[in-house]
Amino acid sequence: MGGYELVRSDDCAGAGPPDLELGGGVSAKAPPPSPLPPPQGARQRLVSLDVFRGITVLLMIIVDDAGAFLPSLNHSPWDGVTIADFVMPFFLFIVGASLTLAYKRVPDKLEATKKAVLRALKLFCLGLVLQGGFFHGVHSLTFGVDITKIRLMGILQRIAIAYLLAAICEIWLKGGDDVDCGLDLLRRYRYQLLVGLLLSTMYTIILHGVYVPDWEYQISGPGSTEKSFFVRCGVRGDTGPACNAVGMFDRTILGIDHLYRRPVYARTKECSINYPQNGPLPPDAPSWCQAPFDPEGLLSSVMAIVTCLIGLQFGHIIIHFEKHKGRIINWLIPSICMLALAFSMDFIGLSMNKPLYTISYALATSGAAGLLFAVIYTLVDVYGFRKPTIPMEWMGKHALMIYVLVACNILPMFIHGFYWREPKNNLLKFVGVGA
Repeated sequence: MGGYELVRSDDCAGAGPPDLELGGGVSAKAPPPSPLPPPQGARQRLVSLDVFRGITVLLMIIVDDAGAFLPSLNHSPWDGVTIADFVMPFFLFIVGASLTLAYKRVPDKLEATKKAVLRALKLFCLGLVLQGGFFHGVHSLTFGVDITKIRLMGILQRIAIAYLLAAICEIWLKGGDDVDCGLDLLRRYRYQLLVGLLLSTMYTIILHGVYVPDWEYQISGPGSTEKSFFVRCGVRGDTGPACNAVGMFDRTILGIDHLYRRPVYARTKECSINYPQNGPLPPDAPSWCQAPFDPEGLLSSVMAIVTCLIGLQFGHIIIHFEKHKGRIINWLIPSICMLALAFSMDFIGLSMNKPLYTISYALATSGAAGLLFAVIYTLVDVYGFRKPTIPMEWMGKHALMIYVLVACNILPMFIHGFYWREPKNNLLKFVGVGA
């Protein structure tokens, strides 16, 4: 998910071999690339970016499999963040950083935009098939999806939206200023930063300022009977599970039947006897506990775009700064500032919240991504610790394939799908994992 295959641009063909390993960037004042071939052993990819992506893929697999047993690895039921809540922003950050390498030179902006739209559309459609409900579950051999109830948003759909907007910004909103220091970067890419600021401001105003009226929903009960629930709101700026503007927007635009049906707030104290794990509803459970809510909804994807734009700015540092020290310093300073600002916001009441993708959550996860990337870059590309990270590098290069096979249950379904006489006699039992 988020591999180079999703962000590489054919528009860069003929631009000459990348110089990432030799200092990486080409500053605005740099002379034209030498016609001589790169020195022997020079690598054509920024290895640390692949390793970072691979670590994120591994983290995704771990939290998906172990989250049910270790609450610290599972997604936070609502406010607050856990390790699992960093996975999605890390992928978005990496996509943004990769875009700067893909669109380092853009000879034809219209053609580059066309290709970016097509790539985003392909990724969105792939996500629609994988997470829309077409593929059956691990323990079910039925498949297919009712179009009237297909889930419209999801992880790949969110990445597709963020990728497209960030790619358009990178293609069209570049200044021509020379870059000698970090402040010059702000000047050169000021329009991209302005887009990120406007999106963040608009989303925060909507989240904390829009009035949410009462609403109701229906779910299927025993015997295919419909059960109706009424949720009383009538509030403005509420950020709880029931009456937030994000849920209202998605219910109105996408339709409640097209939202995710197993929201994380089902594990809150109000909705689960086994808090913070899933469990039976308490006797006094509020009416909203069984309502669909999409953690990758349409409105909250606005802040996903911002995370991708932040990754874009970190990628610009690779392009414009040739020395390792300059890159690391210019990564560390904004990362620490974003973390400090995020915790300050959380302290005054703008809580970190993944389902709502609040501004404090976006800043905290982006700051953490920047720090981790700087550490990985130092170890891998500066000091050359390659052998221990080869598995992560491979996973990073094949992130989309791994996501499709593992995270979307394609591989588990394949393993469960072949058995001897009885379904319990499958390949998992043969290798001793269980039926």
